[in-house]
Amino acid sequence: MNEVQEGLCLMGPAMVTVFVIGAGNEPLPREAFNLAGLVPDEVRPFMLMEQPAAIASPGLMSYDLTFHDASLTLATYTSATLRRLCADGRAVAWAGFEGSFHYDHLLTEDIASSVYGYCVSGAEPVVAWDFATLRGMAWKKRIAETRTALEELLRRP
Repeated sequence: MNEVQEGLCLMGPAMVTVFVIGAGNEPLPREAFNLAGLVPDEVRPFMLMEQPAAIASPGLMSYDLTFHDASLTLATYTSATLRRLCADGRAVAWAGFEGSFHYDHLLTEDIASSVYGYCVSGAEPVVAWDFATLRGMAWKKRIAETRTALEELLRRP
């Protein structure tokens, strides 16, 4: 098992946590997360509360996708999930470790090492599966570029 995978299993079962802005405030059905040949044991959607006005209009959802078999390789699954979240229109999605979410720090440099994947509508998802990559300057730059895409999304009516 690699470093990111181990981080996803800290609480026992493997949990992929994803966020999406731009896909509305209604959760996708559970079946939407049957991807890359894997079916999560649990799908927990969360509409995040107290959304700032700029985010409330396009909508923000979070999903905890749990797998009881922690030996599953989840990098491909994470990529497929991010692609799915950005498939229905203008959206920015990312996968991050538990505790990395705060409205004031969406895709900022200080949490870049806690974000292990991202996707912007119209582009391919990117997933990093080792901590050396997540801590590197190149990754911080990619997260900053994703933040710029998010800011552009939030400026559009």
